[in-house]
Amino acid sequence: MLPEERRGAIVSLLHENGKVQVKDLSRRFGTSEVTIRTDLKELHHRGLAFKSHGGAVLPTTMNGEPTLQEKFTKQFDEKSRIGAAAADLIKVGETIILDSGTTTHAIARRIKDRQDLTVITNGVNIATELAGFRGIQIILLGGVLRHGALSVIGHFAEEMLTQLTADKLFMAADGCTLEFGISTPKFEESRINQAMVGIAAEKYLVADSSKFGKNSLSRIVSLWEMNGVICDEGLTVEYQDEIKSRGLQLILV
Repeated sequence: MLPEERRGAIVSLLHENGKVQVKDLSRRFGTSEVTIRTDLKELHHRGLAFKSHGGAVLPTTMNGEPTLQEKFTKQFDEKSRIGAAAADLIKVGETIILDSGTTTHAIARRIKDRQDLTVITNGVNIATELAGFRGIQIILLGGVLRHGALSVIGHFAEEMLTQLTADKLFMAADGCTLEFGISTPKFEESRINQAMVGIAAEKYLVADSSKFGKNSLSRIVSLWEMNGVICDEGLTVEYQDEIKSRGLQLILV
């Protein structure tokens, strides 16, 4: 059996049973425990399994994606506080990136009175929120519109980002784990987010505590590529300690 065939079979067993053991898999596939651990490590990296003592378990995964309006109603107070804390980090004369989403929208609502600020965004909702405020220059990325999310994706948007630079990125997420990293339901959206990470000098994850401990379908980047995390006080001690130990700035509101 080829490695990818074996790994696919392991994933199937995980979905059937919720967990697998190294010893059982070794006997089942007639291969060494070292090979099975390598398989589990690779599946762990892909977000398809979480390694545990002696085996692996099925991760908590979000495959669907609610609409923007549905997202607005969830954790509204937490997002408002996160938005205010993020806005406090923005200085006069800076260029910032706000990716599409409701948490970054909360930031946009807090910076309308700013002067000499440039905002790069792929969120039509964010551009609309800031439209008409003369102290803010808006660079709206061009490309294909995702109707439910009101976000712009695609090659043209990615290419635009390669021609730009920014002082700070504030990036939302649908999921974040210590192992898999920051994730989103749509592969095309993850490509845009990756390009944003690549051009920003400072990078902040802005996400409420309900997003942590969950994987969404498509990985954006490792959490450790961020400079800081802004979250509500519901974030678990495990995540708080790990984030601090890695040297990231942690702001809890």
